[in-house]
Amino acid sequence: MNCEEVKEKINIRTVLESFNLSPVKENRKTAFYFALDREEKIPSLSVDFVKNKAFDFGTGKSYDVISIVQQMNQCSVSEALKYLEKFVFSVQKKFQNEEAKLQKEYKILNVREIQHPALIQYLKSRKVYEQKELVKEIEYELNGKKYFGIGFFNNSGGVEIRNKYSKICLGKKDVTLIKNELNISNEICIFEGFFDYLTYKNLEQKENSNSDYLILNSTAMLFKVEELLRKYQKISLFLDNDDNGELVKSKIQNQYKYKNVEDCSLIYQKFKDLNEWFCSKEDL
Repeated sequence: MNCEEVKEKINIRTVLESFNLSPVKENRKTAFYFALDREEKIPSLSVDFVKNKAFDFGTGKSYDVISIVQQMNQCSVSEALKYLEKFVFSVQKKFQNEEAKLQKEYKILNVREIQHPALIQYLKSRKVYEQKELVKEIEYELNGKKYFGIGFFNNSGGVEIRNKYSKICLGKKDVTLIKNELNISNEICIFEGFFDYLTYKNLEQKENSNSDYLILNSTAMLFKVEELLRKYQKISLFLDNDDNGELVKSKIQNQYKYKNVEDCSLIYQKFKDLNEWFCSKEDL
């Protein structure tokens, strides 16, 4: 999630409650709270639960969930985002549960090697066609309609589906752990999505690597691999250069600070992710 998504999707009431702040009076859509920055007898902070914003009639200052945390903790935007991390993962999990409900009525009709011209072109446009053997062409039926896309399976048998117009998961959401051929490694490379993993495999052809690979398929899945990561001496992070990627990076760096945690996003710091950077290089 970026800053705008955090402001929109994290509930302002939940954030206020995290600081033990309760409304003095309220109705279904709005409420009045005591001011965040001073003591008062008559509440002047108006909170609009529909717009997910607050306004202080005493100072004329407007608040969103990020600036509320900044005010309460007297901290920077990045520190406020770190505080809101727990709410970010909660929102993502909620959305994934809703997505799963929408996808109950699906059926995988065919799994084969990539053959469809549109999918071949899509892989080429992302400069990962050389890694086509690592993905599959999936023909599926969803809510009574037939579709096809590039499929990447996770550890629970669910499949991430991508094409030019779609980004969904069929089945149970989970991470994908890929062990190296020797099945023994002290290093693991972590990616948010499988296109970054395919990109890395393109780059890896130029050097030898004995790393294991972890594709989160969603940063909300990080909780599932916390114990797994303890087994590695080195953790290389290839996360997105956005607010959510920063939150995940900070969590891993703090939780495994006794290990060698390398932030590889510096390689593509002016781009959203590894694949976008790779696609920008004309000589690669």
